[in-house]
Amino acid sequence: MKLMPRKYFLDDVFDDFMTQNNNAMKCDVYEKDGNYNIEVDIPGFKKEDIKVEAKDGYLTITAEKKEKEDEENKNYICHERRYGKYERSFYLGDLKTDDISAKFENGILKVRVPKVEESENKKLIEIE
Repeated sequence: MKLMPRKYFLDDVFDDFMTQNNNAMKCDVYEKDGNYNIEVDIPGFKKEDIKVEAKDGYLTITAEKKEKEDEENKNYICHERRYGKYERSFYLGDLKTDDISAKFENGILKVRVPKVEESENKKLIEIE
């Protein structure tokens, strides 16, 4: 009897379970020169597949890739490339939506969001 490593038998089960969120958009967020900068890895997508939306203090990045129609009749041996919709949101507070800029190049989306100075809506009330 030939012994096979345990990993061999459970590869598919655990790989599928553990890598479900493996396709999430990985990003870096940092402040520089009075701006929030967000750099998101979105490899394999075209600029037309990506949407950046600013609403109610949130910046939402959505990327969607649909499966090609000719894929249905294929008998796959291995099918690891994923299709579907990926979304990531960032709460940034008050936004000047007209000043937000985005650039997509070589699979990396770079979004620049100007920081808005927080206005202090407080007033010291004198007690009589």
